[in-house]
Amino acid sequence: MSLIPISSQAVFAPKNINLIATDMDGTLTSHGKFTSSLLKALEALAEAEIIVLLITGRSAGWVQGLKSYLPVTGAIAENGGVFFPANSEQPKLLTPIPDLTTHRQQLAATFEYLKSHFPQIQESTDNPFRLTDWTFDVQGLTTAQLQQLEQLCDAKNWGFTYSTVQCHIKPENQTKATSLLQVLNSYFPQVTTENLITVGDSPNDESLFDRSLFPFSVGVANILHYKDKLKFLPAYVTSLEEGKGFRELAELVLQVRSD
Repeated sequence: MSLIPISSQAVFAPKNINLIATDMDGTLTSHGKFTSSLLKALEALAEAEIIVLLITGRSAGWVQGLKSYLPVTGAIAENGGVFFPANSEQPKLLTPIPDLTTHRQQLAATFEYLKSHFPQIQESTDNPFRLTDWTFDVQGLTTAQLQQLEQLCDAKNWGFTYSTVQCHIKPENQTKATSLLQVLNSYFPQVTTENLITVGDSPNDESLFDRSLFPFSVGVANILHYKDKLKFLPAYVTSLEEGKGFRELAELVLQVRSD
């Protein structure tokens, strides 16, 4: 499938958008940082009563803080493992885990198993703040090595994904798509997939690009770096990368809303 530029307004279909579910790193950030213009875009969306929901691979600890400080209406952390509603500081586990202590021990053992094959991989510094997954740095790993890591995880009945920042060992069925649908059903029943845009930039956002679930998905332009590695591609693509691409989308959504 081809990616349609959102600048082609004649074919940009969403007219009644109520919610934007967006990745964070490489999608909202610019060179790893939030900018003042991004914050203005988020504030403008909030003023227009368009819900913004973060859906990121970052840890529960990081996301709890970000959800409190940013003008958003909630946040999903750990690629679908944990949800922080806007009106609560208590995490809601989206993946059933009977014993978190045992779960963390099993994840640690799996990481050591991967490390026996790839001694160079390094545990991410945010692992102490995680509940449902385990991460290590993606920097320096080739596409072939990432594919081998996925196969090793699969052999141990774990899921695997990666972003521009980290690799994730996770429960097999824990994805951004399954968690988003769960959160929509429980917390935003008024929002349908016809009133929703999903946004991302890398392989761990791939499930958000499944058009059978989310007809209106957008990749910021840096998604094109992964075009040949994804099973699902977004319906639309911005002309700009990273946070500038998200702002491009936000401006168009607000313009369509005002028209």
